[in-house]
Amino acid sequence: MWIEHHSLFLEELLQMEGRGGLQEVPCSDCSGSSPNYQCQDCFGIGLRCSACITAAHQRHPLHRLQKWNGSYFERVTLKSLGLRIQLGHTFGQKCPNPRRAFNDNFVVMDSYGIDEVLLDFCDCVEAESHTQQLLRIAWFPSTTADPKTAATFRLLEEFHLLSFELKVSAYEFYSALVRRTNNTGLAPVKMLKRSGRGHYPNGGDTTEEACPHPGKNLPDDWEKAPRVKRWIYALFVAIHANFRLKRKIVSSNTMDPSLIEEGTYKENLLCSSHNAVNMADMKTSRGLAATGLGTIDCAHHNMKCPNAVGDLQKGEKYVNMDYLFFSTLRHTSIQTLNISYDIACQWHKKLQQRMSAFPISMRFDFVSKVINFFVPKFHLPAHIEKCQTTFSFNFNTKEMGPGARRDTLDDFFGDWNWKKVVGLSTIMLRKMKEALPERANQQTALNDLAEGLKEDYGGILDQWRTQVEAWEDDPLQPNPFERNADVITLASVRLALAKEDEMEIQSGSCLALHEDCSPSVLISSGLELEEQQRHLRADKAGCGLHATDTQQGKLVERSNALQRRIEAWVKIQALYMPNISAMRLSDQATSTNTTSVPSSETFKLWLPSQIGRSAPCDERLQRTEWRLRFAQGHDALRSLRSSLRAQTAVLKYKDHNLRGQGANTRARSTLKTIDARIEAAASRYECAHKALVILGGLLGEAGWQSSLRPLNWQDIRSMSDLLWGESEGRRKLSWIWNMCGTHDTTKSFLLTDSAADMRIEWCKARARAMRWGEEAAHWDERQDSVIPTSLEHQDGCVAYAKCQAFLCRELAASFEAHWAEILAQSENIQDID
Repeated sequence: MWIEHHSLFLEELLQMEGRGGLQEVPCSDCSGSSPNYQCQDCFGIGLRCSACITAAHQRHPLHRLQKWNGSYFERVTLKSLGLRIQLGHTFGQKCPNPRRAFNDNFVVMDSYGIDEVLLDFCDCVEAESHTQQLLRIAWFPSTTADPKTAATFRLLEEFHLLSFELKVSAYEFYSALVRRTNNTGLAPVKMLKRSGRGHYPNGGDTTEEACPHPGKNLPDDWEKAPRVKRWIYALFVAIHANFRLKRKIVSSNTMDPSLIEEGTYKENLLCSSHNAVNMADMKTSRGLAATGLGTIDCAHHNMKCPNAVGDLQKGEKYVNMDYLFFSTLRHTSIQTLNISYDIACQWHKKLQQRMSAFPISMRFDFVSKVINFFVPKFHLPAHIEKCQTTFSFNFNTKEMGPGARRDTLDDFFGDWNWKKVVGLSTIMLRKMKEALPERANQQTALNDLAEGLKEDYGGILDQWRTQVEAWEDDPLQPNPFERNADVITLASVRLALAKEDEMEIQSGSCLALHEDCSPSVLISSGLELEEQQRHLRADKAGCGLHATDTQQGKLVERSNALQRRIEAWVKIQALYMPNISAMRLSDQATSTNTTSVPSSETFKLWLPSQIGRSAPCDERLQRTEWRLRFAQGHDALRSLRSSLRAQTAVLKYKDHNLRGQGANTRARSTLKTIDARIEAAASRYECAHKALVILGGLLGEAGWQSSLRPLNWQDIRSMSDLLWGESEGRRKLSWIWNMCGTHDTTKSFLLTDSAADMRIEWCKARARAMRWGEEAAHWDERQDSVIPTSLEHQDGCVAYAKCQAFLCRELAASFEAHWAEILAQSENIQDID
């Protein structure tokens, strides 16, 4: 019955914010003039002077006081009024030898909040310990050694019961106590008061949008912003559904009314036959009046939008989410909307047509607005590949009645919004600190990639840029993030690998050494022998402990053949490098096992890079090996990239097309072969890089490190792989894809689509750089617009408005102090740019 009088309740609450009818009333105790103090915890309403209110609280030293400062009531403490608490004696008795608490400041936690008090321990000869003195006034000390903090028994008993009944943790209880100290608790009517509803002629019947809001926290000329800055003033909306917030069919709106009207929402759902009776026979919703809750949030600040929460009667139906979406958007005139929804790819279809079924007041002009639809990153991998590019951002109330449920949820959401407002400074500062270096990192990554692509793709980089800009202006244009390639099959992968084996055999894996040999042929043959040693070691390691006689026989034959080639090569090497024989004898003499002859795969060839500075060597031989090693490094990188592309292709084909044990076993066999090729290419590159480091120092070669860097295991990954803890927005390509020559020109099918791969990766790198640039620009723009404007009326309204204005100024000062350093850093970066 009282719901129709909620405006009266609101007015009375606002009157309590001011002095009400006590403006000219004297002190209620001494009748003195100009009383300015009142107690929030004492019974009754009255104003006292400082002396009277201090005397009245000798037995209530933890009560919460307020002082009228001429405009509104502000909190003061009894400590600031000089009230001292004496322990160790009966009330009113003066201690002849008092001892003040440490630093004359003692902290007490009580149900009223957390207070600082002036406390005197008794330090007389027969006095008890400080711990005992505290316990005798029902204060539990935090330590027995010179305590500086205590909690009242009343508070501990309260926590004890709450932990039993509500399973409240100590941290949650303490957090609530801190918030009570700062007076941030919310109640249904208090929410109307806090949101400024009492300052409007129609009281609590209107609502107000938070951010962004034209005329409130946007520039006057925001609508005239150039196209490149228009996104800054866009509204980011996230659509969610929570299926844990169910409600059983108990009570009714008549028996359990709410402050929140839901008539229009319910009427629209009833027209679509979405009521509890129609789904009474459904197992999952049997006995439920609401199967969940739908909400519309501000995605940038994670706040609940107005008129954006509603019960779901039969799952996440379009009619529910449509109503909430159109209901909240009628409160904004923002022209650019970015909508995030886990099923946006389907939900956005025919949205304009469905809008016509709702009241005219909820409709808006689709043509005049720029609406972009996205799928959240968590849900995006579950969608098909087309959705992953088109909709990517990178590129317990069960037992409550209906009224109690709506009031409780509204209370929680209001409290959530309030905590977000108070914490905006910290949140936005963290995001800004994250965005500034990430913007620089991603821009550097984009520049490195573009520099590496100039040699092979210089002629089409501008075409890629034109294509992606055209798609950004018109999504109907060809999507540059999509790959238009032939389907890759396992059969074609196996054929390509077989052809590569044939090419290796024909290209000289078994080259015969000639009697007459030039220095370049000597070094080249040495590198080939080194490669054969690596292959033989890998094959022997792959056989394991249970190799068959046939496998062992083949390995022995290969080892014998390699040994004969090495012996023939060593004889020719002695002609060009006479001191090698002495080095081999010396090396064998210092070996721990002098009796055994080294096997063919472990025989040390003593190439110029292995000699180093330990012995003289012909510079022609060093120069020849340098040139061959440099080419070997690039060749190993090309082989590594080719194998990584093959691995990605097989994995995608396996995940999308293969079912059954047999098909997956064959695929794993193919992947095992590819993994062996990746390891071989990486080993070959590491050997070449090690030799280049030694020879580069001997020959004075410089500059080669920019194209042939040290190869770590984190670098051996495909273009789409992420490192641990890395997300798509922070992803950076491995350096092996940024080097010149990443476009392989062979005819293998594995490489024919490399241009499309590089186009997509360049587009993604560009999108990441732009995204972090926009992130930094957004928070730089928004840091000035998070403080709401002042309210004004008279008496209680004026007092409350001025109190909130003071709070806003304090928040603004805090924000400014927190942001000073990062804003200066941002300005310096902009000056450099």
